[in-house]
Amino acid sequence: MRPVVFLGPSLPLSEAREVLDADFRPPVKRGDLLHLEGVEVVGIIDGVFLQSCSVGHREILSLLNRKVKVIGGGSMGALRAAEMGHYGMTGVGHIFRMYANGEVQGDDEVALVFDPETMEPLSEPLVNLRILLDQAWMADVIDAEQRAGIMNEMRAIYYPRRTVTAFREVARRIVGDKNAESFDRFFAENYRDIKKEDAITVLKFIKGVCEQR
Repeated sequence: MRPVVFLGPSLPLSEAREVLDADFRPPVKRGDLLHLEGVEVVGIIDGVFLQSCSVGHREILSLLNRKVKVIGGGSMGALRAAEMGHYGMTGVGHIFRMYANGEVQGDDEVALVFDPETMEPLSEPLVNLRILLDQAWMADVIDAEQRAGIMNEMRAIYYPRRTVTAFREVARRIVGDKNAESFDRFFAENYRDIKKEDAITVLKFIKGVCEQR
């Protein structure tokens, strides 16, 4: 039986289908899991936050109690997997580990706005920017104070307005004109879409699970 996977802006559907043969559905929202029947494996990558009620813990617990394998990562899936791991939900990926070890906590770290028709992201998830700043700090491109300053300002921006342009403007102002060029160059060479990478990790993990059944 094909797994059901809730996917949205984290990974284009065309790319997802190259990795896994699945019943792909839009970002999960409250009530969606209650209508699943006869499934053995469910993957949660993307889910809604403020557009409507987010997927509930009891819905996931209901699937787990029915011996359905529930796997999460990337976005809403990472958040719920960190919260529901002790009930049996499986989490995978970098972002899941960040939630699980308390490095990040707020759901706005993975929140973004997207075109509901194309699923194209229209803003930048804070977690991608956080990881880029960590890398820049470890490479001595910025210092700890600058890293904290940029992160605090980006966190204060309402998530639909968090864009790469806004990020680079904040960074330029904090690091100063003298260091802006080196930071821009570091960004161009080292930016990673961690949510996309984790989405692929989730799909590969699900594929492995299905092959074992």
